[in-house]
Amino acid sequence: MSPASPRNMSDYEAVRRSFQWERPEHFNFAQDVIDKHAAERPGALALLWSDEAGNERRFTFAELKQHSVHAAQFLLSLGMQRGDRAFILMPRVPEWWFLVLGCIRAGIVFMPGTPMLTTKDIRYRIFASDAAAVITDASCLDRFEGLVGTGRVENWICLGKAPSPWVRYEPGAGTGVHGLTFEHTRADEPMLIYFTSGTTGMPKMVLHTQASYGLGHQITGRYWLDLTPEDRHLTLSDTGWAKCAWGKLFGPWSQGACNVVYDFRGRFDAAKVLQVLERQKVTTFCAPPTAWRALVLQDLSKFDLKAIRHVVSAGEPLNPEVIDTWKQATGLYIREGYGQTETVMVVGMFPSLEPRAGSMGKPSPGFTVDVINEQGQPVPVGQEGDIAVRVAPERPVGLFHGYLNDESANQACRRGDWYVTGDRAVKDADGYFWFVGRADDVIKTSGYRVGPFEVESALLEHVAVAESAVIGVPDERIGQRIKAYVVLAPGHRGSPELAMELQEHVKKTTAPYKYPREIEFVTELPKTVSGKIRRAELRGTLMSS
Repeated sequence: MSPASPRNMSDYEAVRRSFQWERPEHFNFAQDVIDKHAAERPGALALLWSDEAGNERRFTFAELKQHSVHAAQFLLSLGMQRGDRAFILMPRVPEWWFLVLGCIRAGIVFMPGTPMLTTKDIRYRIFASDAAAVITDASCLDRFEGLVGTGRVENWICLGKAPSPWVRYEPGAGTGVHGLTFEHTRADEPMLIYFTSGTTGMPKMVLHTQASYGLGHQITGRYWLDLTPEDRHLTLSDTGWAKCAWGKLFGPWSQGACNVVYDFRGRFDAAKVLQVLERQKVTTFCAPPTAWRALVLQDLSKFDLKAIRHVVSAGEPLNPEVIDTWKQATGLYIREGYGQTETVMVVGMFPSLEPRAGSMGKPSPGFTVDVINEQGQPVPVGQEGDIAVRVAPERPVGLFHGYLNDESANQACRRGDWYVTGDRAVKDADGYFWFVGRADDVIKTSGYRVGPFEVESALLEHVAVAESAVIGVPDERIGQRIKAYVVLAPGHRGSPELAMELQEHVKKTTAPYKYPREIEFVTELPKTVSGKIRRAELRGTLMSS
């Protein structure tokens, strides 16, 4: 197969010059986007879901609207109000999308979580966010053991059977509340909160408005994913991650495309994903580097992938050899992109750009992005600096409102007229950005972001641990693997058996993907004068050895 011509951006510079953000006073993604598709193309396929067993469910835009209206009415009938916050923890089932759109429609702020979270993780999120409702399904009920009745949560909602006081949510079932109406939300009204890992504390709450993701992701969907109403798009992402909002919610539906969902619960199986691409005739596809590395190890000639015209990757830099292998097999270049939970796509290898392996691409339409120094000034071409987005004199729409209840974090990410992403890069003479690394210490492993503080806190709960420091070690397969340096408490000696015990302890204390794959016992940790652990020194020592 050969690459198709770009559908939405044949001339990058022309689009950059002409693009203007929509800035309406009122906006609601469910009411203004989903309902518009339902009115104009009621029979068009909106959601195509399948699971590992081959079961399949299909929903048109008209049906999607109906289900989201019912979900909104159901939530309001329980006494929930506009501005209330709902923590939602569900696997990739269609009802997740019904309920999320129901929250958006009713002005309820939804807060996604991954099913991999532990009870401890969930407790923190419920209390930190002051959640008024919890929404889950029967497969995740065990994570809430001991939590029901705590915090400010008034409504415990479950898809499927659950004991009291859980309230059962049944999609499409009559509730007798169909007379409820929905106010049109303001564009700057809170819509979504994500918890994102940091290096010096517990996860921060990233607050997005109705516009910042609902309108902002037109950049992602239209220009980077290059979607049209004729496309079937598959993004590989858990429902708890921001990538789901990018490629499984706002991105595709902003363009009227069909959202293809593959619901797998176990380990990633590259062959099965390729079968889904073939069976569902997927036309555009997004996957994290970890998945791409597994996909190219398959015999791609065994799969009919002719329907695919455009493929992308995001999350961390992709190895050039992976890009080459996929291109040799399919004729398609994997185009990379850069953004954060806090943003939409801000730098991308857009379809009309000449691809350069290893580069993130160029700034998105509607964004002024540069590489700056500590004084907030752009650095010379070829010099490393901080990736930053200009937020003055006018703030771009596709940027978060701020970190909730964390003024120090809000101040730390602002440098003059710039929002500083915390990542470092180099810009070449042609305007292409080249990723260098994290300015902080967040570890990206198997597509997940892991804050060292969370792993270190889990280790410190073990009686044998006095101190610990966690870093990411480069790994060709998973991006980075987690390594822990452990100072033992008096009376304990390091051994392979203790290392395994600590690994199992972390798996049980926090999400399993956060456990350290390597543990090194040390007598002391390098620290600053003020007593802070110098993780950068640990990384430097490791690399030099």
